[in-house]
Parts: sequence; C-alpha cells; structure tokens
Amino acid sequence: AHSFQFLTGPSGAGKTSLLRLLFLSLRPTRGLVNLFGQDVSLLGKDQVANMRQRIGIVLQDFRLLDHMTTYENVALPFRVMGREESSYRREVIDLLRWVGLGERMDALPPILSGGEKQRVAIARAILKRPSIFLFDEATSALDSRTEKEIQLSLDEVSKARTTLVIAHRLSTVIDADEILVLSEGQVVERGSHADLLAIDGLYKQMWDRQSQGFAEPGKDDGNSADILPLPTTQPAE
Repeated sequence: AHSFQFLTGPSGAGKTSLLRLLFLSLRPTRGLVNLFGQDVSLLGKDQVANMRQRIGIVLQDFRLLDHMTTYENVALPFRVMGREESSYRREVIDLLRWVGLGERMDALPPILSGGEKQRVAIARAILKRPSIFLFDEATSALDSRTEKEIQLSLDEVSKARTTLVIAHRLSTVIDADEILVLSEGQVVERGSHADLLAIDGLYKQMWDRQSQGFAEPGKDDGNSADILPLPTTQPAE
C-alpha cells in the first residue's frame, strides 16, 4: 500500500544505511531486503539497474555536475537515454518552475545556495516518477519557510506512491502515516506522532528538545505556502 513514512533517531542509528540498502547501493550481509516482491540479494546487475529506475532518492551527500546548468542537471537522465531535447524540454521547465527554480534554470551549481541545490536534486528525483521515494535529510540546508514549502511539495509528490523520509526536524513530519524510530540499528518505536508522544520514550525525548523551536502542530503561523499540483511528466525509463 502507498504510504508516507518518517524515519528518525539519533546520529549513528543506521538511518542512512537503511536507505542505501533500499536503494541497492549496499548489499545486505544478513537478513532479508524485499523490494517489489523480490529478494534483492538474488538480483543480478541488470536487475538491480532496472529496479533502481523505480526508486527516486535524494541523499545528504547528493552531487550535481558543476559544469552543467540547473536545467541540464535535471534533464541528465533523459540525455543519458538518448532522448531528443524537444521531447522533454517542457517537462523539465515545468518541474523547475514547480520547485521554485524557474529563474535559475541557466545557473551553474557553484553559484546556487544549498537550498537551491537540494531543490535541483529533488526535481531530478521527481522526474523519474518512481514507485518509491527516499529522502535523506532532503531539507537539511533550508530555512524554516523554504523547508515548509518543500515539505508541502513532498506531500504532493508522495501521493499514490510510497515515501520514506529521514529528517531531524520533527516539526516537518508530524503528519506522516507512520514514524519509525531507530536506535543502534533497531526499530525501537513506531506509530503516529500522537502515539509516540503517549509512549513517552525516545521520540518524546527528541520532540521535547525541539518543541520550543517551532509552532504548535496545525497552527497557522502566517508563512504557509500554496503548492500547485505536480506537473505531468513521463517516467525516465
């Protein structure tokens, strides 16, 4: 079933390693990782490559090509496939406008802010129209207002697909279908925001430490943003 999952926990808990396992950039040495009904440890190279096409990911250490413009970085998957630019140019432009980079399409990564670079990485992941989205601290370099706008964008792109988000700022994910709390490589708590606060465990401790720094859940602070529907794109398969 499609869902929006949030993964949190202290540093070193294993959050990023879990995402890398799900993206097949790490192979499990024990246990079972099952994606789309298949045991990933049994997949060959071609099968891994095909499965990765169904997964969109934005990692903390994502990299853009400095000699390519914002537009070219987002369109790169289509260029690699050998598609004519006329077949995807409008899609890429619409997507860049949607993530707020319509005025930065010709800019090179070295002059982009950290938040703008993350928007480029997010746009490139969205363009694939994957079945699963994986976001590792996807809004870590953003200010609070921009983070809220991107969070609304993530909510939009997560419709009709499974999304797993890692973040430390708990205020951005209180509406997740389920929150998983990792500690020392183990899921120690799981449930909704309200459920985990009631447990009075690790999540509650993390929430209490952060709660004085943001507005109450659901309270309009006057900085909310309207996010337009995600523009229609064709999967980069």
